[in-house]
Amino acid sequence: MGPLAGFTILDLTSVLMGPYGTQVLADMGADVIKVESPEGDIVRQIGPGRTPGMGGMFHNANRGKRSIVLDLKKPEGRDALLRLAKQANALVYNVRPQAMARLGLDYETLAAINPALVYVGAFGYGQSGPYAAKPAYDDLIQGAAAVPTLLAAAGDGTPRYVPVTIADRIVGLMMVNAIMGGLMHQQRTGMGQRIDVPMFESMTEFVLVDHLGGLTYDPPLDHGGYARLLSRYRRPYKTSDGYLCVLIYNDKHWRSFFEAIGRPEFLQQPRFANHAARTKHIDEIYEEIGHIFLTRTTAEWRELLERADIPVMPMHTLETILDDPHLKAVDFFRTVDHPVEGRIRQMRVPSTWSVTQPEPAGPAPTLGQHGRDILREAGFSADEIEQLAQQKAVHLAAPP
Repeated sequence: MGPLAGFTILDLTSVLMGPYGTQVLADMGADVIKVESPEGDIVRQIGPGRTPGMGGMFHNANRGKRSIVLDLKKPEGRDALLRLAKQANALVYNVRPQAMARLGLDYETLAAINPALVYVGAFGYGQSGPYAAKPAYDDLIQGAAAVPTLLAAAGDGTPRYVPVTIADRIVGLMMVNAIMGGLMHQQRTGMGQRIDVPMFESMTEFVLVDHLGGLTYDPPLDHGGYARLLSRYRRPYKTSDGYLCVLIYNDKHWRSFFEAIGRPEFLQQPRFANHAARTKHIDEIYEEIGHIFLTRTTAEWRELLERADIPVMPMHTLETILDDPHLKAVDFFRTVDHPVEGRIRQMRVPSTWSVTQPEPAGPAPTLGQHGRDILREAGFSADEIEQLAQQKAVHLAAPP
């Protein structure tokens, strides 16, 4: 039983930021009720997939949840959600607050029904600034938080986005932190609160921990940026037959590296004197070390570096990572049976707990799969449920 067993989370989120965060809560044992529109979460449509509405990305951000379809634009659908909210510990959404207000689902309305409710919004921008009503997506937030600028500086000068929805995932995890803090306050005091988790501010803070640098000071000491991370030569090293990921970082690593390759004289150079000197000359150092790595095969380098206790890892592809021996040993990838999809690969919870180990409660739900059960548990009679279905305020799916 996970540490959040007994907590109920109403999950009004869609796409990736919110669902990824609420999946973490589901893995921890919370009953996460995914409230979907009649069209369903748009990520259901991102393929490949075996059946419509069950794309691979949806599986990987929605496991362990229960799905109910409510049309919140209908008064009856909204009223049904309000009844669910009376019994919930938290409600999470990731549309703009203005959209929630138009639906009559603002914090004041929900708090009047359930004063203990933790009401959490993860959306683009803080509500006291000029961007408050602007839409936000991962690409936009990466750009606004200077990520493409940093990639341009570290590469060929062309701004690029990280090929992972990194803003969505990072802010999703920050949202989890906020929810956990809100639930702790709720359990201590019996009171809820509104919590806003803006993407722009959250991602800016995340990026600038590394790169504010000399701009931390007033007046500034430089133009910002962490030189090692911005080196254009900071990349996997090309060997004579492939690539390898290596980080020769501290004094011990550098001493061991040059001794292992039979070049201890390098250590006498001032640029290798200490971490500060190496950072100052990082481009030329990384470039020179890159030439050295071309002289041996990947296997030869791995053996030499591991023997010298220098950090090294393979450069996996999306396919070779499935056969990584460490991930196999810790049972990271598991094959489970989905009631509709058949056999699917699922990732385990990365952390290990001595008592309340989080575990996926089950696979990702089909659209509206648990609607009837959720309404019944909230006190709706069979007649009320059928009436909601007739009004098309709720869409009831047949069990898979």
